[in-house]
Amino acid sequence: MGNLISTYAPRPLDYAPAWIRVPARRHLRLTQGIIVGLFISLTSTSLALWLQQRRRLKAVARVPPRPVELRSDEVVKGVTGLIGNTPLVRINSLSNALGVEILGKAEFLNPGGSVKDRVALKIIEDAEEQGLLHPNTGSCIFEGTVGSTGISIATIAASRGYKAHIIMPDDVATEKSELLEKLGATVEKVRPASIVDKKQFVNLAKQRALEFGRSFLPVGQDDLAVSSRATQAQVSHVQGASAADDEAVEQEPRGFFANQFEIDSNWRAHYEGTAPEIWRQSNGNVDVFISGAGTGGTLSGCATYLRQVSPGTEIVLADPEGSGLFNKVKYGVMFAPQEAEGRKRRHQVDTVVEGIGINRITRNFEQGEHLIDDAIKVTDEEAVSMSRHLVLHDGLFLGSSSACNLVAAVRIAKRLGKNSGKTIVTILCDSGARHLSKFWSDDYLQKAGIRIDPSIQHILDE
Repeated sequence: MGNLISTYAPRPLDYAPAWIRVPARRHLRLTQGIIVGLFISLTSTSLALWLQQRRRLKAVARVPPRPVELRSDEVVKGVTGLIGNTPLVRINSLSNALGVEILGKAEFLNPGGSVKDRVALKIIEDAEEQGLLHPNTGSCIFEGTVGSTGISIATIAASRGYKAHIIMPDDVATEKSELLEKLGATVEKVRPASIVDKKQFVNLAKQRALEFGRSFLPVGQDDLAVSSRATQAQVSHVQGASAADDEAVEQEPRGFFANQFEIDSNWRAHYEGTAPEIWRQSNGNVDVFISGAGTGGTLSGCATYLRQVSPGTEIVLADPEGSGLFNKVKYGVMFAPQEAEGRKRRHQVDTVVEGIGINRITRNFEQGEHLIDDAIKVTDEEAVSMSRHLVLHDGLFLGSSSACNLVAAVRIAKRLGKNSGKTIVTILCDSGARHLSKFWSDDYLQKAGIRIDPSIQHILDE
């Protein structure tokens, strides 16, 4: 027999290493499945990210243009034109240390020096729109406050021809009452008392507003109280009277109780102004919003708006010592340990922090209470340490409530995880300039037994 000659021609891959040979049919199908699965997974992730970014851009686009955009070639009309549109500032030392973006709304740059400028302006504008106040008529605005709202009311009142009568506890920082007097306000100091006491500063403000006039105006709202120097007979006959009689009653001076704790104008000032500005300035990127609560207007107004445009935004309350709001949010019980018998040092909220913290539920707080996801309790020592750290490392000279908010921001950032890249926004309510005699006074703090430590390492290490 002749030699058998093979007709098989070897293929190049026959000599290739095993790891690049074409797999058997079953292995080929498995490989194809893995590749298809990876492709679908990557495509789905990209699509989800694209849709998320698209929703965010749509939400940002829905925000109306800012009412006033200050530029070097613009002139605003009076002091009220300077209110709002405050910058959103990155707190570099905290952001860099924690790997997150911690941003503060610089409300201390308002002309009256605090976030309360927005509230005071909204209350007065709403009252004018409802015909309860008329500029340049000698009317007087009455308010009970620990300082900042009174300063804002006095600032705006002077620009619109109103007088201001401010009633405040006699244990707040003295520079607040001094500034009020320089702004032309009448300042009445009273002993701190419970809200159930008729002599409590808020209750007295309402009483003084009603005592101002000879008659009471029917306003139809429980949270308002307005009196007039017109007689009750004049007021009663305004409806259906001639235009001249109506104007005569309008020109009579009125006493108006601002009632920042209960009036809806408070939270709406932040719903319509502060929160949309934050959303726009952050390009629709707010993972967590943090605020303290005194009246509750800032927290509720911002929370209501942010949840509408970003349902995933977390809302956190920052609460100082002596306030019952922390326990109310966490456990449903309004109680602070400092309220226990024999432990209370001050009749008001027992803390060196002024402007936030309270032991009752206000109408403004109720507006956003259901939106609060978490609460952080901040001690006086932690707030003091944060304020000293910020002035040394960021050049920011801030008040006590701002420091309290930023302690809470650090705690939340640590919970989110270092280098999470999340964005936390809070409110820088006022500067340290109106806290010199207490929160920024080493002598006062030492006498109160509050340790002064410029380092926040103990907060970072918790």
